[in-house]
Formats: sequence, C-alpha cells, structure tokens
Amino acid sequence: MSTRPVRAVRLGPRSVTALALVSLIGLFAFCWPLFADAGSAVTSHAGDAPWLFAALLPLLVAVVVATIADCGMDAKAVAMLGVLAAVGAALRPLGAGTAGLEPMFFLMVLSGRVLGPGFGFVLGAVTMFASALLTGGVGPWMPFQMLSMGWFTMGAGLLPGAARLRGRGELLMLSAYGFVAAFAYGTIMNLQGWVLLQGLSSGISFQPGAPLDENLVRFLAYVTATSLGWDLGRAVLTVVLTLTVGRTLLKALRRATRRANFEAQVTFEGPGRPSPGEPPHRTYGTYEPE
Repeated sequence: MSTRPVRAVRLGPRSVTALALVSLIGLFAFCWPLFADAGSAVTSHAGDAPWLFAALLPLLVAVVVATIADCGMDAKAVAMLGVLAAVGAALRPLGAGTAGLEPMFFLMVLSGRVLGPGFGFVLGAVTMFASALLTGGVGPWMPFQMLSMGWFTMGAGLLPGAARLRGRGELLMLSAYGFVAAFAYGTIMNLQGWVLLQGLSSGISFQPGAPLDENLVRFLAYVTATSLGWDLGRAVLTVVLTLTVGRTLLKALRRATRRANFEAQVTFEGPGRPSPGEPPHRTYGTYEPE
C-alpha cells in the first residue's frame, strides 16, 4: 500500500505553470506602482488598475481550475471545494472584522495542509470570492484578496512533512505558519491600498516616482501606524484556534479525503487471462489509515 498523503488535487506541469503565471501577474498587480515613473500614463491611471484586475483575475483563476482538473479534480473534489469554501465564507463574518479577528484563516491553513497546494490555492480564492458576495465586500480590492488568500492557503500545502509529521509537532508548525502568514496577508493587502494614497503631504503616503527605498520606508511606517495591531489579532486567533481544535479538524479532513478516495485508480490484474466471456479481474486503489 502507498503511504503517499491523499490529495484532492495533484499538481502536474500545466498546473504548476498556470499557478506560476497567475502568481507572477498577481505580483505585478501589487508591485507595479513602486517601479513606475511619476509622469507615466500607468501611474496617472492608478485608480483604473484595480478594476482592470477585477475583470482579469477571475478569468485567470478559472484557467487554473480548468488546468488542475486535467490532473484529477473530479466531482468529489469539486463538492469538497464547495463545502469548505461555504464554511470559510460563513466563518469570515463571525468576527465582523473586530480587531482583525477572522476565524476563516485557521480553516484555510488546515485545509491547505491536508488537501495540497493546488487545491489550497483554488480554495482560498473561491472562499474569499464567496465571502465577499456574502458580506457585500465586492469592490476593486476583491481580486487582490482572492490572490492573497490563494497564496496563504497554498503555502500551507507546501509545508514539509505532509506524509509523516503528525501530532503536536504538526500543530506547532501550522501555528507558526499561520502566525507569520497572517501578517504577510495583511502586509500585501496594505500594499494594494497604500499605493492609492498618492500626493498627500503625510509622511506615510505613497509618492509616485520616488526612489524605491524611500517608498518602502513610507510603506513600513504606514503598516505600523494603520494595521499592525489588526494583523496581530488575526495572527493570534489563528494560532489559538489551530492549537485548540486543529487536531480534531485535521483528522476530520483526512478522514473525509480518504473516504472520497480522490485518486483511486482502476488496475487490471489476475493469475492469467480471463476465460472467454468472463470480465477482467479488477483491483481498486486503497489508502492506509492515518
């Protein structure tokens, strides 16, 4: 029997290429104002950029989903994607954004860990899209949130020890990742909003065309002054929920994935050729219990 961890989505070359393409475009979407000249047409139309990506990014995510489907995303994986995205979208409003308390983040960490980076990226993006519809948070920031949450969940699927690391060691690793990644999520989302603050006299506002190091210092001051405490609340809650209910949820996710048997393959074997009119012998793939 194979000891390979059960994954709802297996990444193939096309999936990796598509994810890399979307990630590169996403990085460009976040960072391009830092490298544009003050008088360039791109900078002068900075307010139009979020709407452009709002139309573009859902199409890119759809390409990723279609590519991953070539690697085995069947109806059972789609059903699990829908269930987890619905639960995550329902969890997001519970904290009502108070002090950054957003319980959906710990679910994304654990889901990405069990179900892998490909499934994690799609799950994070779809969950954020669904939660935006649920809470009325649709706006030019939404595609950036979808990308950031996709990266957040995908990162959990890329953590080491997926096949063997279990118990307290795994929970501590996931807690540490959730703590750091929660700050990373808030920081990159701040970059999206900060670049819209142009030409203000404040020492923390974005200055188009200014040297990169100067703008980065301004950005660091902006993050410290506006969202550091907010991100801390999100990070601490993610750690607390992971340590308290993480073990139970990990077991439930792994049990559901085994029962779904996403990657079961049909093979034909037997002591010899079947007799005329006799159907071939079949053996179905199985997985070892955790």
